[in-house]
Amino acid sequence: MLMNKLKSNLYFKIGTIVIIALLLLIPTSMIRGIIYERESTQEQAIQEVSSKWGEAQTIKGPIMSLPFMRYAKETDKETGKEKLVTVHEKLHILPSKLKIVTEMKPERRYRGVYEIVVYNSIIKVSGEFNKLNFEELDIPASNFDFSKARLNVGIDDLRGIEKQIELSWNNLSFPFSPGVSTSDNFTSGINAQIALSPTDNHIYTFSFELKLKGSQQLYFTPVGKETDINVASTWTTPSFNGSFLPDENKVTKDGFTAHWNVLNLNRNYPQSWVGSRYNINYSAFGVDLILPVDNYQKSHRSIKYAILFIGLTFLVFFFIEVFQSAFIHPIQYILVGIALVIFYTLLLSISEYLKFNLSFFISALATLILISGYVKAILKSTKLTAFISGLLSILYIFIFVIIQLEDFALLIGSIGVFIILALIMYFSRKIDWYSIGNNGNNPAA
Repeated sequence: MLMNKLKSNLYFKIGTIVIIALLLLIPTSMIRGIIYERESTQEQAIQEVSSKWGEAQTIKGPIMSLPFMRYAKETDKETGKEKLVTVHEKLHILPSKLKIVTEMKPERRYRGVYEIVVYNSIIKVSGEFNKLNFEELDIPASNFDFSKARLNVGIDDLRGIEKQIELSWNNLSFPFSPGVSTSDNFTSGINAQIALSPTDNHIYTFSFELKLKGSQQLYFTPVGKETDINVASTWTTPSFNGSFLPDENKVTKDGFTAHWNVLNLNRNYPQSWVGSRYNINYSAFGVDLILPVDNYQKSHRSIKYAILFIGLTFLVFFFIEVFQSAFIHPIQYILVGIALVIFYTLLLSISEYLKFNLSFFISALATLILISGYVKAILKSTKLTAFISGLLSILYIFIFVIIQLEDFALLIGSIGVFIILALIMYFSRKIDWYSIGNNGNNPAA
């Protein structure tokens, strides 16, 4: 008797369905946590490979650093009198012209199921510095120590250097040494002695070739009064990022080429300064060698619609109970709901081995077969089984389309949810909900 009342009680049924749907959000959130965990493991794999091969690289400079001394007044702590003291500082001068031509040769490396992009690169750097104008610098030539003049080049990860580097400076050759002569502008890099004289009345030309390994990213800083950079690679899915986008770029099935031309007017630091007054790092730009598919990101986006899947499926089952005078036990709701949640676990695990689109198809098909067979067993109706299978298929197609159309996901998702709501309102328009609550009979006309 009590069981019959519970079966016919509308509010009890709705409450039970809502509670089951909300409880199913718990394993859904746990799966979301697994996705974050796998993403973290992927990042660790990338860091492990990068630490042995070479990190993401940024080429900073070259910058000419010239030490000098000046005199300053200082108050003596003991006597309180002012005295002259010698202060040693460094003048940093940027090139008037800078040209960089780079060829990147990417490789795919694997750490377990994770894929990492690394590269070898050949970077040819050339340019020139203007002759020193001491009147413009407002520092007497006699204050400079020209014997300690250095050319500094910033490199983020020195482990990526594959070959000794020779600097050609006005047709003279100087070897580069590890480390930088000053940390005013960057802390990691290489430096070379250069030949300077206060009597020189010409520009200084330079060039060197750098064979450098790195991972995923290669960036540059536009330190030239005019900076011209060309990058070419066989990678087909580049992303151009940083402070400047390429003036020209071409991406084909065979790779990409990109060209930047940046003027000193485009950045917020001058051609020369003393000490560490300016930060050149903010002006860096370049290319990221991104992987064409990010299965974790797509898994994140798909699981956001889990409540929609569960809610609509339960709503269809509820309408079947109303229109067909059938009774579906709460345990059966729970089993179907768990099957819907397991879809996301299948999708995540399979997508680590296969392409995401194929993984989505396999996971959706497996879930549809499981739920269809179960619905057929409990409802004993081929027609209703086909209806529920068709509805779930449409939902999976809807989610798949949203994942593919990333830029239009909000628009397509909003329209789709609106259409779903409209259909629910249409099919439930003739239901006499009060009649259901009173006698349990099907009141739909």
